[in-house]
Amino acid sequence: MLNHNHSHHADGNQNFINKIAFLDSSMRKNALPPEEILNMLPIQNDSSILDAGAGSGYLSIPAAKQIVGTVFALDMDDRMLGVIDTKAKADKLTNIQLIQGNIDNIPLPNNSADIALASLILHEVKSLPVALMQISRVLKPGGHILCMEYEKEESTVKGPPMHIRISSSNMEQALLDAGFHPVQKVFPRESIYIITAKKAGGAAE
Repeated sequence: MLNHNHSHHADGNQNFINKIAFLDSSMRKNALPPEEILNMLPIQNDSSILDAGAGSGYLSIPAAKQIVGTVFALDMDDRMLGVIDTKAKADKLTNIQLIQGNIDNIPLPNNSADIALASLILHEVKSLPVALMQISRVLKPGGHILCMEYEKEESTVKGPPMHIRISSSNMEQALLDAGFHPVQKVFPRESIYIITAKKAGGAAE
């Protein structure tokens, strides 16, 4: 019985290692360069950025290099946060705040971020409206959100199962329902879309 548990744990570690290898692969960086993704947002030097579902820091690390403000790297998996921490130390970045937690109940006060990133994570949440309301709560009035997801269509691109994907039209509607105004929708590569949207309020609506 003990052996079985041990091998199960080893499988879990191997899955984690495989996941990191995918998240940090050069193929992914070439297809979806993090800097280009971040360039779609009005990021200022003193912006505070929430990376919801930060994973291995694909966006958190480049974002932290761009600003003197704080990057809140939120992930449920403390091993992922450990990976980000290692990278941040290697790059001598001191403006990343690691937060273990869930997008359904973000452990940050209201109005604490200017920008929110939700990259390939919202298809995993229990309730999209709840997650978007939580992100909206944490964003300042006039703050921006970027959602990157897989389009709900049959394609050659590997991705999450069709039944949990969120179509871009459904995502736009969910953002509207959560009090966001969609700003831009692009398809950076086949079957992947990025929508940026702005939270109501703030200067010059």
